[in-house]
Amino acid sequence: MTDAKAGDTEETRSLGAGVVDLVGVLAYSELSAFDRLAEDARTAPSLAGRAALASMAAAEMGHYGLLERYLSDRGVRVEDAMRPFMRHIDAFQESTAPRTWLESLVKAYVVDNLAADLYRELAGVLDDETRELVITVLADTGHSAFAQREVAAAIENDTPVRDRLALWSRRLLGEALTQAQYVVAESDGLAELIVAGTGDLSGIAALFRKLQQQHTKRMQTLGLG
Repeated sequence: MTDAKAGDTEETRSLGAGVVDLVGVLAYSELSAFDRLAEDARTAPSLAGRAALASMAAAEMGHYGLLERYLSDRGVRVEDAMRPFMRHIDAFQESTAPRTWLESLVKAYVVDNLAADLYRELAGVLDDETRELVITVLADTGHSAFAQREVAAAIENDTPVRDRLALWSRRLLGEALTQAQYVVAESDGLAELIVAGTGDLSGIAALFRKLQQQHTKRMQTLGLG
């Protein structure tokens, strides 16, 4: 597990590789989420939907700015912290490009909540200031409630659409967990954070099982269970 490093600098060693890796992967996830939401906004079937997603995209960039400032204040370039995680996050985005407006909503709902589940688990082993930053960045930008309303209305009397979106959500889960496992496997820092929070290496597998269980409950709430 040696590929995903933010640069072996004195600043990185002082801050802690695990913290730099965590903030780096969060920062690139926020930047990627901005791109995704801004693109999806242009496919919205209504001006209200377009405005809602544009507002969420702006919130993602606000979160990115907080993460960039946190690293900069500690002598770490955000570009260096993000770079190790670009390949896997980009691969996920490319392999799960939505074909419809509803698929884009389900994707953002699934991915945002999975990420929030994962990083909140890791936040428990962070210092107070970093934990507060992570929790702030993971705050719901309003997308969950918006996606629930839109998807619920679309599937209420349309079984074929519901079935297609249910399959889509399962595919998203599989792809997201696969890429997350790759990231953890290649990042000593993130792996060490998980071990610190769960006790041993077996905790990594247990954590991903927990993420899957939480996803299943969430899909039932969305009507796609």
